[in-house]
Amino acid sequence: MKKLLENAGFSCLSALSVDQALKLMNEQQPDLIISDIEMPNKDGFAFREILLADKKLKDIPFLFLTAHHDDFFIQKGLDLKAIDYIAKNIPQNQLVSKINNILNTVQEQKDKSISELKTVAERLNLKSVPAKGLKLKNFEVIFYHKPYQNYPGGDFIDFIKIDERFTFIVLGDVMGKKWGAWFFSFTFLSYIRAAIRLCVFDGNLSVSEIMQRINQVILADDFLDDTYATLSLILIDDEQGRIAYAGASDLPLLLYNNETRKIKQYTSKGLLLGFFEDGKYTEQQIENETKDQLFLLSDGVIDFEQQGVKKTDINLFINKLEGLLQKNTEFNQITSEIFNQEKYQVDDCSLICIKRL
Repeated sequence: MKKLLENAGFSCLSALSVDQALKLMNEQQPDLIISDIEMPNKDGFAFREILLADKKLKDIPFLFLTAHHDDFFIQKGLDLKAIDYIAKNIPQNQLVSKINNILNTVQEQKDKSISELKTVAERLNLKSVPAKGLKLKNFEVIFYHKPYQNYPGGDFIDFIKIDERFTFIVLGDVMGKKWGAWFFSFTFLSYIRAAIRLCVFDGNLSVSEIMQRINQVILADDFLDDTYATLSLILIDDEQGRIAYAGASDLPLLLYNNETRKIKQYTSKGLLLGFFEDGKYTEQQIENETKDQLFLLSDGVIDFEQQGVKKTDINLFINKLEGLLQKNTEFNQITSEIFNQEKYQVDDCSLICIKRL
């Protein structure tokens, strides 16, 4: 059966026992489970009961494979919320068609649910990413954002213009939660916006202190227990041409110096938002000149899949980006070159460019 399904284009994991199957699923969650009923130590029914008790695994579509046609077995399996039974002597073409139909139905239901949620969010004016970039007197802010498999994700972006002089740039990523992270991104964004406004009203424009205020509020919210986020926070002083930066477990900021034609990295030491009371956030001044470009990026920008394995390589990304910038490549062309079809996306991708005019 494994060989048949792989020939039909599926990627299959196989296990000879329930314990082995559970160990495999700790490393990689499947889209569908097909389980025999009679197995040593734990049978298929016991396996299904274990899965139903696990929040991460209970919603994976489940099929029983059996030679039994007894109504008792069939009813017991259906009572355990199995989608269906597959007879061991099922013709090959029927097996492939049945699995394709199940996965397509699950996908259609997921797409429908997400579409409805998007519609509600739009009506409530809930947005985790701006509609367009930002043009200031001395700076231009442009960005690229593509959610994983086009599902709403945990990345969030915001441009908060205080007045003609000061503008905050926000790039964050809610950890884990898959597309459910999208819900949490609104909560994080609301706290970030509120903390920035309150600190500005108090005359405080320190990005490190604003970051600490955000962290304290998130820690106090029980709804966000065990939910953490990375954050890059930038303050642009459009009058003086200054850029201040603080980060919370984010990727390094990349500054492309137009004169040296090289990229310099700025690394933060701050901890994940909501992780510890003292996030140890520090502030850095980013020296920049005319035509310099500053890049903020989320994890998905440097993640890729190679031979079925997820890999991360920031140096590979930096080398590609630096080479393109040295050729005076425009931002849209850069994103087209780097995020092409040859790069298999494994996470939300967000890239912000702040260009000194």
